[in-house]
Amino acid sequence: MIVYLHGFRSSPQSFKARLLNQRLHALGRGADYLCPQLPASPAGAIALVQSLIAGQSPQQLTLIGSSLGGYYATWLAEQTGCRAVLLNPAVSPPGDLEKYVGITTGWHDGQPFEFKREYIAELQALAVQHISQPERYFLVAATGDEVLDWCDMTRHYAGARQLVIQGSDHGLSGFADQIDAVLAFCDGAEPLA
Repeated sequence: MIVYLHGFRSSPQSFKARLLNQRLHALGRGADYLCPQLPASPAGAIALVQSLIAGQSPQQLTLIGSSLGGYYATWLAEQTGCRAVLLNPAVSPPGDLEKYVGITTGWHDGQPFEFKREYIAELQALAVQHISQPERYFLVAATGDEVLDWCDMTRHYAGARQLVIQGSDHGLSGFADQIDAVLAFCDGAEPLA
């Protein structure tokens, strides 16, 4: 099973989520892919994903997280022992998202939603200071990310497999070029320790 966790203000309609969905369906593996709409509450998002992956063997599960979804995927991977692919992941979102407390809108539907002050504490509770088994992680980071610092990402995921893309952007507009490497990792082309 592959579960894609979108970023803040994003949705299952994101470019990368749709591309993964299309590719896995083309490979006859669409039934193995989930991309839930995550609620604004970090605790709610974690609870939703935990309900979706309950009973899954860590060896048969990969989380793919983009931006804030990468932060969630890291915490969940530490809890479950599964693989995680991080696409321009947020490393310290409690500070980054403070400015969004209040009403904001979704990228794809323009619908307003509230990002409550208590969500900052929920984010802090999900902090992973050091990943325990770097071989279970694959970082894809773009030096041209206009939102998050790719250097923070490479430091945080030290020892993990890393693909640093020169240029690009936060949304990884060239993600089609990395999708085969991502799926190979998801499929266990690199065995867990």
